[in-house]
Amino acid sequence: MSETLEKTVWWKHSALKWFSVGLCLLFTGYLVVLMYAQGEYLFAMLTLVLLGSGIYVFSNRKTYVWRYTYPGIAGIGLFILFPLICTIAIAFTNYSSTNQLTFERAQAVLMSRHYQTGEPFNFKLYPVSGQWVLALNAADSENSLISEPFVLTGSEEITLPLHEQKSEFTGDAATLRTITQYRQALGQLAAILPDGRTLRMSSLRQFSAINPLYSLDKEGMTLTDKQTGTTYRPNMDTGFYQSINAEGEWAKETLSPGFTVSIGWKNFLRVVQDEGIQKPFLSIFIWTMVFSLLTVVLTVALGMVLACIVQWEAIKGRAIYRVLLILPYAVPSFISILIFKGLFNQSFGEINLVLNGLFGLKPDWFTDPALARTMLIIVNTWLGYPYMMILCMGLLKSIPDDLYEASALDGAGPWRNFTKITFPLLIKPLTPLMIASFAFNFNNFVLVQLLTNGKPDHIGTTTPAGHTDLLVNYTYRIAFEGGGGQDFGLAAAIATLIFLLVGALAIINLKTTRIKFD
Repeated sequence: MSETLEKTVWWKHSALKWFSVGLCLLFTGYLVVLMYAQGEYLFAMLTLVLLGSGIYVFSNRKTYVWRYTYPGIAGIGLFILFPLICTIAIAFTNYSSTNQLTFERAQAVLMSRHYQTGEPFNFKLYPVSGQWVLALNAADSENSLISEPFVLTGSEEITLPLHEQKSEFTGDAATLRTITQYRQALGQLAAILPDGRTLRMSSLRQFSAINPLYSLDKEGMTLTDKQTGTTYRPNMDTGFYQSINAEGEWAKETLSPGFTVSIGWKNFLRVVQDEGIQKPFLSIFIWTMVFSLLTVVLTVALGMVLACIVQWEAIKGRAIYRVLLILPYAVPSFISILIFKGLFNQSFGEINLVLNGLFGLKPDWFTDPALARTMLIIVNTWLGYPYMMILCMGLLKSIPDDLYEASALDGAGPWRNFTKITFPLLIKPLTPLMIASFAFNFNNFVLVQLLTNGKPDHIGTTTPAGHTDLLVNYTYRIAFEGGGGQDFGLAAAIATLIFLLVGALAIINLKTTRIKFD
């Protein structure tokens, strides 16, 4: 009896398990097919890999151990590896504000364009028993063209044969507000005149004969402008439909929107060969290195000294000093940055008012490159030292008091204690954190964006670049603030270089510190 009951329970559990697995597989398949149909091939592949592997891991007894690590691995793949792969892939394309679509989508957009021919017809829309009637009037005719009642759905095209009516349609016509509300649905109407011509809505008050602007050849590649007779072919080097002259060679005229094509290493070569990019890139790279190194050195030095001071037993009110010194870390950084932006204001800031009152100086913090960079380092040191101070306060607790007692017997003073005991014992555990701080400040986007926005700008560059820009801010400005269009491909190439530089520097630092402290 017990064996029969166990088999029944096992069968129920197994059936429920495989039913759940089947539902998950159906859901995964539905998502993959949906994304693939929308042309999102990368997301379809990612969904298939992550959900498929997840179903296998959680439904197979042999992979039981992987159930605990799979969420972390999936998170790394989804939020780190996948964006990184996409960024690297974009770096090898001409993806930009003018070349965002696939070739098929760009061609479809161009083929959807129309031009107007003939005289327009004024139209009115009349409600009739929950439906609508379309009435057209030509400028040179007193008769109206009336359609049969129809329903405005907006989901599919509606063909409306029109018949002539000598008297004007009676009733209250729809207001302009109502027509605006149903504009998208009205755009799906195709009004057929008695002579066979097709009219479509060309404005909020008129229907006109609208014809496709371009015709496509049998091969599905060459476009011909019906108005001008100009022929356009897809240029796979530039990613645009480009005009062809009488000799069959490329002319200057191109059609927008363009499409995305692979351009190989051109974006990376632009960073090296284009002087308008090369000079600011090198300058910004050097400044980024200096900024990151100075920030780490100053924050560690200031945090270590303050930690030693507030841990000094002879000082009174240490708890108050600790709270006051940790406050910059407690306040959200963007608030502190905006406050400092006001303090450093060249005309009304408190810092310049004090300097002007004491020394007669009014520094140009935001227009002079050297002063702007100095201001960034000052503000970043203020924001970063509390973190290092907290770490040092914790590490100081781990240093045995016996070392200081033995040093006191030898007659050593505070400076010797700091240089021979405190500093060597603090710097070793702080080294990995200093490397992490360097990597963070290498990409400290928020500070520069809120405080200086990269200003003052470099002169004579082909891309937007500022003296206070870090590489990450420079990449952002290329991607979203470019005067000649948002160049995402070039920005992705620079982002890839930043990833390689930061990774290489981190590896070098780790190897150097390992050799030094082993």
